[in-house]
Amino acid sequence: MIIKSAEFVKSAIKPEQYPAAVLPEIAFTGRSNVGKSSLINTLINRKRLVKTSATPGRTQLINFFLINKTFSFVDLPGFGYAKVPVSVRRKWGPMIETYLSTRKTLKGVVLIMDVRRIPGIQELNFIEWLYYYNIPGILILTKADKLSKTKQLKQHIAIAKALSVDKDDLILFSAKSRLGKDAVWDAIETLIDY
Repeated sequence: MIIKSAEFVKSAIKPEQYPAAVLPEIAFTGRSNVGKSSLINTLINRKRLVKTSATPGRTQLINFFLINKTFSFVDLPGFGYAKVPVSVRRKWGPMIETYLSTRKTLKGVVLIMDVRRIPGIQELNFIEWLYYYNIPGILILTKADKLSKTKQLKQHIAIAKALSVDKDDLILFSAKSRLGKDAVWDAIETLIDY
């Protein structure tokens, strides 16, 4: 995918604040601090369009980005541990679920997981939730550069087993080396064209 333009559109909490549902959308989610912003920035060849932070829970709203004026990326708040008040964290679940279950132009969700960690109940529940609502998912294992090739393979297999998916359904990705960037784009383009 050749990126000609990528721009922030708006942040939202409620459906009435979303941009008009006209263009296809791909949403991104995962645990807090899993490399979501880095993945999006790498895909669109930008350093800071989506703000990155070492502090978990920086994304607290649903953020819409227009890509090539033909489709949108939607950055959802991360789930799990986050350095935000519990009251804020409690609002994220309903906010994310409302977006995912009602957005007519949503073509799929990129679920991002850290290759160094075995997914927990939250990831399993989220994948089941996608199946329930019939939303296609793209499963990404980020931070691949943090492990040796041998450990990458071992974790890749262990995570596939934990999620009960085929190893080939998990894309290894590194924002640093750009490993997996083309594979992620191929998966996204397939959903946009679907």
